Amino acid sequence: MLSPTALRRWSWTHKWSSLVCTVFMLLLCLTGLPLIFHHEIGHLLGTEVEAPAMPANTPRASLDQVLAAAHALHPERVVQFASHAEDDDNVWFVTLTPTPAPTEDFKSIAVDARTTAVLSRRPVDEGFMYVMFRLHVDLFAGLPGKLFLGFMGLLLLVAIVTGLVLYAPFMRKLAFGEVRRDRSTRVKWLDLHNLLGIVTLVWAFVVGGTGMINTWADLMIKYWQYDQLSVLLKPYEGQPTVPVAERGPLQKALEAAQAHAPGTKLSFIAFPGTAFSSPHHNTFFLKGNEPLTSRLLQPVMVDARTAQVTAAPQLPWYLTALLVSQPLHFGDYGGMPMKIIWALLDLATLIVLGSGLYLWLRRGVQGGSAVSNANNTGNTDVATAPGGAMARSEATP
Repeated sequence: MLSPTALRRWSWTHKWSSLVCTVFMLLLCLTGLPLIFHHEIGHLLGTEVEAPAMPANTPRASLDQVLAAAHALHPERVVQFASHAEDDDNVWFVTLTPTPAPTEDFKSIAVDARTTAVLSRRPVDEGFMYVMFRLHVDLFAGLPGKLFLGFMGLLLLVAIVTGLVLYAPFMRKLAFGEVRRDRSTRVKWLDLHNLLGIVTLVWAFVVGGTGMINTWADLMIKYWQYDQLSVLLKPYEGQPTVPVAERGPLQKALEAAQAHAPGTKLSFIAFPGTAFSSPHHNTFFLKGNEPLTSRLLQPVMVDARTAQVTAAPQLPWYLTALLVSQPLHFGDYGGMPMKIIWALLDLATLIVLGSGLYLWLRRGVQGGSAVSNANNTGNTDVATAPGGAMARSEATP
């Protein structure tokens, strides 16, 4: 049993961690909902790229031909990344930027892997889904926006933990999950807030935690480059980025990478000088064929000049955690059933957040007196569920 002093401290922490992050969590839940179904929405809006039907034995063009077709549309740019469409190996996506360095100024070209025909050159930095994505990821503020949202995610985790600690002492005179329908509207909202908060607790903790990890992606990659890639690249120290004219055949480099890691398939390619590679290598990120291994990447570094495999370092634990957290954050593991579950839990969390804010705005903050009364008189009418603000109700049971 918590002492009165401990209750006040837990309640104060829960109240302010909830209040500070609630508005931003509402935004993230609202923008995250369409992102769960981004493929389906893309098909409805006609923005998803699909390769035309052809016989199964249609030969594929070489990677060099595919990249040449994309580069011909923007000869002033350099190829930064290339990857297959998630559900269609017959579509290549080629990203071109003014320089190999990370930038938000990029063009994405979809190319047929068999005919090298350009399937789409639609801008990717506009439209409804782009706005939802940027608001969800960084508030259109780049790395500072990501880190800020990561801090809001941390506050959400604090609110969840403190709400769980406070649930038992404040709700001890009510049956678990009880909603007092015969009481005032505000009391009913209070009970619903607490009930949904407990129901969504695990999901909110998982999504909040994985979301917070995702905001650290840029920093994790830079640390990986500094900590591990710098050792592998010691023999190349001081050498400039390999010029495009001096690079070997990319198809040969791809085949060398796949031969080095049999039983895998390509996820994406990072070209020399880009964030995921070095100035001297084409780095092929390969993945497994099983549900779990398909989320884990194995980088294979191939010398850009000779097309020979230089190294295949194992990703450190923190990048593995990042890769696993990304699909889990959006419910991408279990197909449509899991997406529907994620969407329903997202909606429930919206109600938890909105009701917590409503309860606090209606009566103001009375954290100290509410905690004292609850401890001394058994008052159970305090919103303590994860993500909600402390708010005393109009009556006690």
